Parts: sequence; structure tokens; C-alpha cells
Amino acid sequence: MDKNQKALVVFSGGQDSTTCLFWAKKHFDQVEAVTFEYGQRHNNEIEVAKQITEELGVAHHVLDMSLLNQLAPSSLTRKDQPIVETEGELPSTFVPGRNLLFMSFAAVLAKQIGARHLITGVCETDFSGYPDCRDIFMKSLNVTINLSMEEDFVLHTPLMWLDKAQTWELADDLQVFEYIRDHTLTCYNGLQGTGCGECPACKLRNKGMIQFLEKKEAKTT
Repeated sequence: MDKNQKALVVFSGGQDSTTCLFWAKKHFDQVEAVTFEYGQRHNNEIEVAKQITEELGVAHHVLDMSLLNQLAPSSLTRKDQPIVETEGELPSTFVPGRNLLFMSFAAVLAKQIGARHLITGVCETDFSGYPDCRDIFMKSLNVTINLSMEEDFVLHTPLMWLDKAQTWELADDLQVFEYIRDHTLTCYNGLQGTGCGECPACKLRNKGMIQFLEKKEAKTT
């Protein structure tokens, strides 16, 4: 990677995308972030994203994608639809086409701001049943975007093969563990920091944090 090139991070203000933002700042001198407003369950997400990018001095773009809410309603965008965990089916929080559209629009923005590198926090290891988080999809999309725009974008997925414990470990390696623990918003119920502790996102995040801290403590004893 050429550190002098510009990178654009798809950013929600959650644990994964904030870890990716710090990862990008380590690997690239010029970093900007883009957040999509698509009628997500809690507008807190947008405010947290603005807060974090302002604190880090990162140029922040917010794009209106509210049409996605009309086309693909889910419990992630509709408060009247309960968040439920299912087996063998797509989870109720899956928004069809979300990452396809987000990365495509991010590429259009990247072209305008002169960024060659696109960074997203999708992950296959903690696979929640989202087909648009898989490595094969992201690699395919990278090729498609480049063919459609005659560009040479590089799509980075730093967390693709990390579980949540390893994502916390990466944050610790980047010396931002406490910041991500206290400032990010991953909770489906819109609670910043430690969250509600009950929703699927909080359970996954907290389980990973406990596993990481236990592993770290074992290394020091």
C-alpha cells in the first residue's frame, strides 16, 4: 500500500468501522469517511459518526440513502419490526442490497475526492447470515466497480477474517481499545458505549471483548 494515497472509509460509528478508521489512519496519510443515512433504526448512529470523525479530524461525508428504507424494510430500519435471532434464515436485521449500494456510492464519491482505496468493516468470521458481508462478494464487487468506472480502486476489508475477540485485539494493537469501547455505537437499541447488553449486536461485541480481555490477562500472568 502507498501511504501517500487517499483512502475513504465506509463509516457508521460502530466498533468495526471505527476500528477500520483507525486502521486507515495508520496506513494512509489522507483519510476521509462516508456515512449513509438510510432510515436506520436510530439516528444516534449518524450523530456518533459525526462526533468521532470531528474528534479525529477526518473529513466526513453524509449521503442520503433513504430510498433503501422504502425498497428493503427490515428491523434495522423499522422500529415496528422486532429484532429477532433466527436459525437457517436471513436475520431480521438484513437489509437487501445495502452493502452493494453503499460500496457503489462510496466508489462514486471516492472518484470525486481522488481516493483510490475503499475500506469497509465487513466480516465473514462472525458471520451473521449477511451474504453481502462475505469475502467472495466483496472481491466480486471490487472487480465490478472497477469495470463500471474504468478505475483501479482497491477495496480493503481489514476485519474479514477476524472474529470479535481479534477485532478487539486489533483495536488494542492500534492503542484505541478504550476509545472504541467507550465512544462507538454498535447497539441495535441506539445506546453508545457498552450498549444495552441484550441485543444480538451487543451480545456479540461483549462476548468478543470478554474473550480478548481473558486472553490478554492470561498472557500477562
